[in-house]
Amino acid sequence: MAEIFVLAEHRQGVIRDVTFEMLGEGKKVAEALGADLTAVLLGSGVQDFAEKLKDWANKVIFVDDPKLENFNAEAYQKVLSSLISERKPVLTMIGNTSFGLDLAPALAVELKMPIATDCIGIEVDGGKVKVIRNIYSGKINARMSFRDDATQYMVTVRASAFPAPESAPGLGGAVESVASPLTEEIDYKKFIAYEEAAVGEVDITAADILVSVGRGIGDVENIPLAEELAKVLGGVVACSRPVVDKKWLPKPRQVGTSGKTVKPKLYLALGISGAFQHLAGMQASDLIVAVNKDPKAPIFSVANYGIVGDIMKVMPVLKDKITELKG
Repeated sequence: MAEIFVLAEHRQGVIRDVTFEMLGEGKKVAEALGADLTAVLLGSGVQDFAEKLKDWANKVIFVDDPKLENFNAEAYQKVLSSLISERKPVLTMIGNTSFGLDLAPALAVELKMPIATDCIGIEVDGGKVKVIRNIYSGKINARMSFRDDATQYMVTVRASAFPAPESAPGLGGAVESVASPLTEEIDYKKFIAYEEAAVGEVDITAADILVSVGRGIGDVENIPLAEELAKVLGGVVACSRPVVDKKWLPKPRQVGTSGKTVKPKLYLALGISGAFQHLAGMQASDLIVAVNKDPKAPIFSVANYGIVGDIMKVMPVLKDKITELKG
């Protein structure tokens, strides 16, 4: 039976969210193609990860090798090239992360396989895989197909483009250990250490409620209004890039592709137009409420609830009403 490969991404003992997002979407694509969904796991001492992934896929194949203890694109490429050449999956899915961007293009070139990067949608049409990508700075979503003679494809998937299922689908996949093809250490490119970015005074990625402000806040003097609203809600203030560029809030508060990806229970977007770079960092939030004067603002395309209005008039009303409801 045909296979779809999903490369599991893990770091410092944690399977990254993009893995489960890809497995959730990969399951739909596999069903449309009549294929098996296979999670591919590389690392050292990853048996426990393999057991965790088996409920998310029809199969889990893992390569356990001390030389794979830390991510090295050169080592991963050698192992994946061997696996893909042998098993010939119809589709290989890799996260469009720093991890994936270091790996996927060179792997596709080596295998002479067509690749589509930073995909936000994957479809099956007439037995062929098609993808959706943003073009023209996110103003247009383009549906793209691979060349007609292609029988295998590779895609990198934007993090948070697909919601991760709330729980494993319980596929109970068979777990298979595969011998590593690596015969020696890769000396010309070595892992040194992980350097985590400073969290700052507030870690917006850990907040359940975010009150996020954009250009529509007007002036730095208006930031305290958002902070008061956030305090009433029990949340913290975040922002879009223009607010950081103006130095109204520090960089650790920025949401988006050049900031942080957040998944709060409530994301209140105030005066944020919704450029695709920002949407990529918050569209997986449980509940999105947007306030903007422009009824055509892209932020409304992902919002669960929207208010067309001036945030300077809406914020005080919201704060007073929430205070009243809380007694």
